[in-house]
Amino acid sequence: MSNVVPLLRPRPAPDAAARATASVVSDLVTIAEQLHDIGARAAFLGRPRGETERTVQMVLDAVTSIERALDTITDGGDYTPF
Repeated sequence: MSNVVPLLRPRPAPDAAARATASVVSDLVTIAEQLHDIGARAAFLGRPRGETERTVQMVLDAVTSIERALDTITDGGDYTPF
């Protein structure tokens, strides 16, 4: 007999976890859409060409990171919360 009691972190109810995941997915999609818009607007700021290209590329890199996060959280795009 052991006097060690394993401490388990309680898991949220499946429906609560699904709602939380859907909320995060929605937020990430919104952020990706906003970044696309920002990138398009940044291209027309009238800044020097090199600066504009770097700015737009950094915004596109951010979009790529968000898309990768979405891919991960949705198991490759196959997310069904029920």
